Amino acid sequence: IGDISRNCTEDGWSEPFPHYYDACGFDENETESDNQDYYYLSVKALYTVGYSTSLVSLTTAMVILCRFRKLHCTRNFIHMNLFVSFILRAISVFIKDGVLYAEQDGNHCFISTVECKAVMVFFHYCVMSNYFWLFIEGLYLFTLLVETFFPERRYFYWYTIIGWGTPTICVTVWAVLRLHFDDTGCWDMNDNTALWWVIKGPVVGSIMINFVLFIGIIVILVQKLQSPDIGGNESSIYFSCVQKCYCKPKRANQHSCKMSELSTITLRLARSTLLLIPLFGIHYTVFAFSPENVSKRERLVFELGLGSFQGFVVAVLYCFLNGEVQSEIKRKWRSWKVNRYFAVDFKHRHPSLASSGVNGGTQLSILSKSSSQIRMSSINAENLAT
Repeated sequence: IGDISRNCTEDGWSEPFPHYYDACGFDENETESDNQDYYYLSVKALYTVGYSTSLVSLTTAMVILCRFRKLHCTRNFIHMNLFVSFILRAISVFIKDGVLYAEQDGNHCFISTVECKAVMVFFHYCVMSNYFWLFIEGLYLFTLLVETFFPERRYFYWYTIIGWGTPTICVTVWAVLRLHFDDTGCWDMNDNTALWWVIKGPVVGSIMINFVLFIGIIVILVQKLQSPDIGGNESSIYFSCVQKCYCKPKRANQHSCKMSELSTITLRLARSTLLLIPLFGIHYTVFAFSPENVSKRERLVFELGLGSFQGFVVAVLYCFLNGEVQSEIKRKWRSWKVNRYFAVDFKHRHPSLASSGVNGGTQLSILSKSSSQIRMSSINAENLAT
């Protein structure tokens, strides 16, 4: 990138020299191919739909988990922090696209304003926080399976520091180094590999540790299936069925080995494995160590296109399909219908009281109090009689 200057003359300022196209290394006649433009626009449309879907589903999941007090526990608090990190990541992507595309549409060199750099700092912080809360999910589940006595509240304090504090430190260090050693453009390009590893290094480390935790959890699940105390000695059923049904299929009927026994255990293990993949972000290990310029198109589709739907998948699996959440919603729904039924029924039976300003909710509370008093008096009478 070169310098642009202009002279102050008697007739005013002269035209900038050299032309900003030459100074910025931009050729007005150079255009990307239509196929490449179409490809990038398709990827952008894909991850825009993905992040929008994730944003709506995650916001709904957050409202549900915050609304019902019975769902307030350490496990769900960690889920909620993960949901918030996904929400912030989606918002930061939309803000970044709005700023960068607005600047690139302008007929000038890329503006390197403070606002633009602040947007990129916020974007990197949100992405890094998301990776670290995926790591916290894996660490929490692994600790829960390994530790016999697990003080969840005390651990949650450290989880919060790791999940939000570590990205703050890393991104702050990166921003300071970038400001002093590579303060060019809008900080959207990372040509200085050494500076970029200040952010990429911890992210790759969290991905690989999460992968190790994932393998460890799968091993623990297999061991629990093999334990006679947990699962009814399913391992003996599993391995005997494998031997009889696959190694000696002719003798399978003699031992009454049913394929359903084997398939049930296999499906349980496979289901647990598949549920952990989006929660731990295991799919990010595919391109964890590959250089930025290698398989760029595949990386864009995989990390931006498919990765944008990860928040939606996590919200569905760990909120909407959660048994505790569903039972709590059903309980609230039944309670609302009962209250509504009695309120409407009371208005029909006592229109004078309803018109005098006494609502059904007040009457229901009065009726519930009187009924409880009647029950207590009857119980006391029975006790006196006995």
